[in-house]
Amino acid sequence: MPDIKLKDLRYLVAVADTGHFGRAAERCFISQPTLSAQLKKLEDYLGVQLIERQSRGATLTEAGAQIVARARLMLSAGDEVMAIAQTHRDPLSGRLKVAMIPTVGPYVLPRVAPAAHKQLPGLDLLLFEYQTATMLQKIHAGDIDVGVLALPVEDDALATRKLYDEAFNVALPENHRLAQRASVRIADLEDESLLLLEEGHCLRDQALEVCGRIGIHERQDFRATSLETLRQMVAAGAGSP
Repeated sequence: MPDIKLKDLRYLVAVADTGHFGRAAERCFISQPTLSAQLKKLEDYLGVQLIERQSRGATLTEAGAQIVARARLMLSAGDEVMAIAQTHRDPLSGRLKVAMIPTVGPYVLPRVAPAAHKQLPGLDLLLFEYQTATMLQKIHAGDIDVGVLALPVEDDALATRKLYDEAFNVALPENHRLAQRASVRIADLEDESLLLLEEGHCLRDQALEVCGRIGIHERQDFRATSLETLRQMVAAGAGSP
């Protein structure tokens, strides 16, 4: 009796993810008739219906849903086997999944990615952007290999290395009373209006920790999703008393 083929499980997972035979076939780079035929063979081999075929799409049966959950684990393990083999053939090649926090990624990636591609042409660098809490969850789950975030990280299960130090800067409107100073002390910001990133960004927590030592208030009607948005708002004069 033949064994289950991983490619057939990939077809099944593709149908589960897309809910459509045509889109699943495109994702797997095969024709729809081929995908349908292979999944029918898989159902015949297992002796159970996996997919409810409908005129506008496809849904999983209860058995199909349970098998897809295990198929994902098998496919992940298969990818790991290939990655291990690739690593032993060439330690500096293979797939590396790297995530960065949103306050770092847009500024570091343009410098790092081209250099990595040039120096390590065999490395398939996959880049992601997550806030700290989500990134830590994905590292523990094995969804990413490396995370670039702000230290410290209180997690004994992870190994950390400091890459660089970064100064803590304040952005001010051009006509602000402090804009012409070469440096600004925390005490100089007394009674100023503070613009911050939204909840979940570690830079927000760091700014609150620093500015919480003095009488400074956060604007409650605005919280940015990115540093670039904050920069534009400050340039437009937001945050001035």
